[in-house]
Amino acid sequence: MAPPITIKRHEAVPGTGSYEVGFADGRPSVYFYWDDLPDRRLRQDLTPAKKRASGAQELARTERDKLSAGTA
Repeated sequence: MAPPITIKRHEAVPGTGSYEVGFADGRPSVYFYWDDLPDRRLRQDLTPAKKRASGAQELARTERDKLSAGTA
């Protein structure tokens, strides 16, 4: 069985935050930062939460598939 890969949503300030893709095998987490309030954005590369959630899910799915293929 492959080690679990988790996705956690962080939202310290309403309308902005990140999704953390965490790896149980000790690799560093990957973060997808988002901001749903365009007039408040400090960084132009931040996108709405839905788009970043999709990116986090895709990374987790890809990594799970790699781990599954390696153990099969």
